[in-house]
Amino acid sequence: MAEWEMALPRLKAAYQAWHDSKGKSIDTWLELCADKMDFRSLAAGQHGVPWTRTRTSREEVRGYLSELTAGFTMEHYTVERFVCEDDTIVMIGTTAWRNIATGKRVETPKVDLWRFKNGKAVTYFEFYDTAAVAGAARAD
Repeated sequence: MAEWEMALPRLKAAYQAWHDSKGKSIDTWLELCADKMDFRSLAAGQHGVPWTRTRTSREEVRGYLSELTAGFTMEHYTVERFVCEDDTIVMIGTTAWRNIATGKRVETPKVDLWRFKNGKAVTYFEFYDTAAVAGAARAD
């Protein structure tokens, strides 16, 4: 059985919980993560979104998710499809968030690239409209 076949049901459930809880289901994501992993975001901690810096452990991923949800509230996280091969799963969708302090809203296409080993996520890289996210993060 390929890695993606073992991981996909749990990943689908995590995305559904993330959407249903409006970003409150942080532990659901952490259960998927290996103790050590390469967790990256397209903004890479720049453009006024410091929580997007690279993380290398499950606890650092908790920090990313906690910082994100402390500053923004989720409106939706919509999965359109998953593309799977070998140890890799790609999620294609859209998401919308609102900045708690400014009320600014951002909606962006979203692509998440996951790699799994022994049933745990070892790599994650998220792609989105960095300019739109940075604009929503700015207090101007």
